[in-house]
Amino acid sequence: MRRASSLNHISPSDRGQERSGPVVIWQLCDGKAGHLSQSTGLINALLDYSQAEERQVQAHQAQAPSPGVLLRAWWTRRPGWMEGHPAPQVAIGAGRATHLPLLALGRRGAKTVVLMRPSLPLSWFDFCLIPAHDAPPARGNVITTEGALNPMRPGQVQEAKQGLILLGGPSRHYYFDADAILSRLREILAKTLQLHWSLSASPRTPPALSRALAALASSRLAVRPWAGPDPGWLAAALNRSAWVWVTEDSISMIYEALTAGCRVGLLPLRRKGSSRLHQAVDKLLREGRVRSFSDWSGGRELPAPDRSLDEAARCARLLLDRGLLAPSPCR
Repeated sequence: MRRASSLNHISPSDRGQERSGPVVIWQLCDGKAGHLSQSTGLINALLDYSQAEERQVQAHQAQAPSPGVLLRAWWTRRPGWMEGHPAPQVAIGAGRATHLPLLALGRRGAKTVVLMRPSLPLSWFDFCLIPAHDAPPARGNVITTEGALNPMRPGQVQEAKQGLILLGGPSRHYYFDADAILSRLREILAKTLQLHWSLSASPRTPPALSRALAALASSRLAVRPWAGPDPGWLAAALNRSAWVWVTEDSISMIYEALTAGCRVGLLPLRRKGSSRLHQAVDKLLREGRVRSFSDWSGGRELPAPDRSLDEAARCARLLLDRGLLAPSPCR
């Protein structure tokens, strides 16, 4: 995430109003790289607009406290977990562990923004940003997003001869056939002799597959085993990669690659039944924004990048237009 910034900013809804001090945004974190990526994308976009419109804004990261810590804070009326940062006017979080802390901050006057469909009633939050594949209802505080938000930005200059392979693992939506994955990776390497590839596993990648991948490493394939969350590495890798292959289960990484302006192919996995996630993947395939492995293997190129996708910026603009950073009435 960008360094907390202090920027003189006045949004269109606040012009003519004076504000003493910056608007303080808290980013609640639960330790999961995917959730951190989503909230970082939104906050970065808010900071970009704030800088352009000259408003003072500060962003701070705060670890989401456990329910026990929240209960003790409520019982003793001493919110020790909030110490160390200025009180927020806005609180943003992704992941179930952030939901109760968001509500606690909301009771203290912060406007709350939850990413993904929360485990609690939508009406309890000021704004809910929910992917279309989760079928969000039409409500005034709900913004439907295309995929999960992320910190990537379109228009990055990728290296024409650099590719990236991103692997997920078994999930409640997909089985994971390691032998099939290895076979397809060998075909990709054999048919792209002019390209250099980097490959990254994930925490869900089976250990046996990770060991087999190490044997594929060569001067044309750099294998990076999972070694803990490092969203900075993924962003840098996407920025320099013109070609990206992603296992079908990794919907967040698919949208990160699309947002970065990469050409994207999908490594298929056997599906468990039918789900909205499968429908979202099928929609991308029908629209020609990603290419299936079978079509690519049959001679079709990976599709040209769509450089118009920037959901974090679009959602940030909608939130600003709805008064996210405007002064709050007494709550």
